[in-house]
Amino acid sequence: VCVCVVPLIKGKSIREAMREKGVFLPYVNAALKYQPPAVLAASGATAFYYGALSIGSPPQSFMVLFDTGSANLWVDSVYCNDKACNTHKKFDPKRSSTYTSSNGRFSMWYGAGDMDGIYGYDTLGSIVVPQQEVGLSVTEPGDNFVVAKFDGILGLAYPSDAGDQRPLMDTMMQEGLIQYNCVAFYLSRSDRAGSEVSFGEVDYSKFRGQLTWTPVTRQKWWQISVQSFKINNQPSSWCSQGCETMVDTGNPAIFMPNSVHQYTMNLLKVQPTQDGYMVDCSQINSLPTLTFTIGGVDFPVPPSAYVETTYRGGSPSCSVALYPTQPSAAHDLPLWILGDVFLQEYYSVFDRTYNRVGFAPAV
Repeated sequence: VCVCVVPLIKGKSIREAMREKGVFLPYVNAALKYQPPAVLAASGATAFYYGALSIGSPPQSFMVLFDTGSANLWVDSVYCNDKACNTHKKFDPKRSSTYTSSNGRFSMWYGAGDMDGIYGYDTLGSIVVPQQEVGLSVTEPGDNFVVAKFDGILGLAYPSDAGDQRPLMDTMMQEGLIQYNCVAFYLSRSDRAGSEVSFGEVDYSKFRGQLTWTPVTRQKWWQISVQSFKINNQPSSWCSQGCETMVDTGNPAIFMPNSVHQYTMNLLKVQPTQDGYMVDCSQINSLPTLTFTIGGVDFPVPPSAYVETTYRGGSPSCSVALYPTQPSAAHDLPLWILGDVFLQEYYSVFDRTYNRVGFAPAV
């Protein structure tokens, strides 16, 4: 039994990295990430959190995005010669004595084109898993992943979202590799070190008070019910019947239904631009606090959390990390997403034993 803690690095999102190159990605409906084929939303804020994962014997190390909004594990591989793969480290099965091949194949859509790969089995050294099914990219067209700072994605959602692949958490649970069937995140707002994801334990030094637990309402993703949404502590009819909401470490921002988003942007006096939803940096402290009620407890998100400041040419630029989602006629998808903007404020625990999510104020 191991307690596995992986340090996380805060890095630029795909959108921000492309914007610095003068390329402005079109906004897509973030909720599409959760319908097949999966879409990694080319929207949202400026940062992702990623950490090291070693695969094979001897170990080959990769930076991966630890993502509660998807369930598959894949990395770039030597089988892929697209530009997006050639800018990242690639896994080479021939260099691993513990790799075994599989007949499985997979395809995912990431906004900029199809991504195809094959499955194999190998040892994950950094989190001590003897034989885990791993996706290896074969084709990865488009430019989205060219500027990504990570070499793959480690999905932490439920197995019903993983297709034919057994998710890492399920392997660890079934093999008895972790003491508690949970994964927890501490996401520091600072660009400095300190962020981490831990498997099989809760780090009580990372939060204040007690964890507030709320049940998972759909065991495919980490989907919960938000009981109310308030702006500057003013009650509203939104979420009075409960709002189905994703808790997604692989999504940088907060997303809300288009009608709520329009009302919120009008209240904030924000207009969309090519650069995003921009605000005057000198007016951040005058913006309202957003509050989500979960498990009967209010979780405020101040403007210092949802307004992000970037510097281009030495000048500050401030944008609101709040984005709209659109309903899908074909799929019953949640229209609210609590991404890293929310999770920077609150330590989060994803509990597979009791199928619940816990939050507490982060230190």
